[in-house]
Amino acid sequence: MSAKQDQTAEHLIQYLRQLAPQVRRRLLAELERLHLLGEDIPHSEPLIAALRAEFRNTGPNHYRVGNPSRYFFEPLEPVLVDSAPERANSGQIARGSLAPIWSLVTEQLLRSMAADYIANATKAISADKQSEARQMAQTFQKKVLTSLNGQLGSAEGAAGIREGLMAYTSSHATFDDLKKMLRCLDLQRELDEFARALAPKIARLEGASLDKVLGLLSTLKSRRADAVPFALTIVARRLESPWELLSLATATSDDRAAARIAAGPFAIAVSMVLDQIEQKHHLLLFALRNNRPVRAREIVSEIYRIEQALRTQIELKGSGWAQRLDELMTDVQAAVDAEVSSIPGDHRHLTHILESPRLRPDDSFGHKVGHIFEKGWDVVAGLLAGHTDPAHRRDNVP
Repeated sequence: MSAKQDQTAEHLIQYLRQLAPQVRRRLLAELERLHLLGEDIPHSEPLIAALRAEFRNTGPNHYRVGNPSRYFFEPLEPVLVDSAPERANSGQIARGSLAPIWSLVTEQLLRSMAADYIANATKAISADKQSEARQMAQTFQKKVLTSLNGQLGSAEGAAGIREGLMAYTSSHATFDDLKKMLRCLDLQRELDEFARALAPKIARLEGASLDKVLGLLSTLKSRRADAVPFALTIVARRLESPWELLSLATATSDDRAAARIAAGPFAIAVSMVLDQIEQKHHLLLFALRNNRPVRAREIVSEIYRIEQALRTQIELKGSGWAQRLDELMTDVQAAVDAEVSSIPGDHRHLTHILESPRLRPDDSFGHKVGHIFEKGWDVVAGLLAGHTDPAHRRDNVP
């Protein structure tokens, strides 16, 4: 950062110090949300660093032991994701949504009840009475569920909740996360039973392990169909290769036709695997922006494996899944093309396949990128490394 940029950032930090703490905390949540969306905001990095230093024990990523809010949100942990609310699917809740939801509940909806819960839970936590603190959290959760479900039951009440959240975030998707939170809390017993029955780690989702997961999912679906998206998120976290979630959708069909698989009980798993490509695309952009070529190579390799699994296990042609996969792979290709275009001309021969206007339909984009990386990435990595101070290289950091 130049001296002028340092001076601009310092002026902004000085201005922030004149704002109320709650305003600064909300600004931090918004900056982090936009950062997760990939928005490039000038001078944001020093601002985020300064605000995180101030609120290191609060905010969307800091519901830790010792904080009553952490106990309140604890049942959601298996389905929380570190992505923007706009990118959380039907089985996920963005961790960044917790702060505005907590503020809405404690500052607007149930101020008196919330104050009592926070005071009593803080005492229990300080006395290392964790079981008692969790019981208090469950009691408060029931009060919140009753209040929010009552308000969401009418158009006027739902509009009031939306408006209330806007006081703490500009993300309209946080409202969807709030509704998912209510469903997840209502499903807590069923989801806990499901999670306990799963193996802690699943190396491969095949054979006996696949049969067991399918059986558990079928039982859960017969009791509470709305629990399935959350259950699939829990399964994905137990998988060594999360994209193997795809097997839960394909195993219940007797052929590879997309239409037949889409009619199956766990077809949503296909969309969730496509979501994984989208998430990795954003990780790829982050890796490329931060001169981490080794990590970028790993991410592209992972994307290729997911793409290959989708095209192998499902006859995608003509389906909505095919359209979305093609769009995602085009975005990935565009990210790589933009990066390689910045490489000096002497080394362009390493990337000639990526510059092809059309890729053969029988050869995936991921395979071509993987081939390029195998043949020439060492040179590319060296060139990218030249733009970064070696003392600050983090290529091997996952």
